[in-house]
Amino acid sequence: MNTQPSPAATAEPLLLDAALPEFRFSRLECAVIAAAPDVVYRAARDLDMLSIHSPLFDAVMWARGVPDRLRRRPVVTPPSMRVSDLFEAAAGSDQGDLEAQPWVALGERAGREIAFGAVGRVWKPTIEWRRVEADDFAGFEEPGWAKMAAAFVVHPYGERRSLLTYEARTACTDPASTTRFGRYWTLVSPGVGIVLRGALRTIEAASEAGQRNP
Repeated sequence: MNTQPSPAATAEPLLLDAALPEFRFSRLECAVIAAAPDVVYRAARDLDMLSIHSPLFDAVMWARGVPDRLRRRPVVTPPSMRVSDLFEAAAGSDQGDLEAQPWVALGERAGREIAFGAVGRVWKPTIEWRRVEADDFAGFEEPGWAKMAAAFVVHPYGERRSLLTYEARTACTDPASTTRFGRYWTLVSPGVGIVLRGALRTIEAASEAGQRNP
């Protein structure tokens, strides 16, 4: 019997596998969308996180600002949080703008995958971010930090639909940070799922509208 895998069955590494191959914490959500893969990919790349709204999602986002409110600090909300901005920032922004944005583009396979990540101490009442550029992300090992990477991946699903996955991974750079993040993750993991599913629903709506009105 021939046990060799066919070319179609050979697994292809993900961009996330290069950026964060080993991780302790993760969430993965997916959706089947009635639109072509290229349409879904464009909608995912153009997603503005601030356009996601539902009672649960809004509650999660409000809760993230509670520590600043308790300290009577202003809760700063940017005008937009588009995924595509991360990939266009280096060409269109000055260094000051880049330093203010902790999330960086980790890689893109046009029409299929888009990955991004950040390094931070997210368990603190006010999150402390550390700007780490894409070329240094995989090898960053300075103790005391959590490395977070996320990606949208689009797969053809039959002739007229697409399967979209949204995965978020986290690895910490030392045991103490892993313990701190683990306690934090126990509290926020359900909220992370809400955010991921809200993003998928928003992309689904934009994709199906784009499919009807190319």
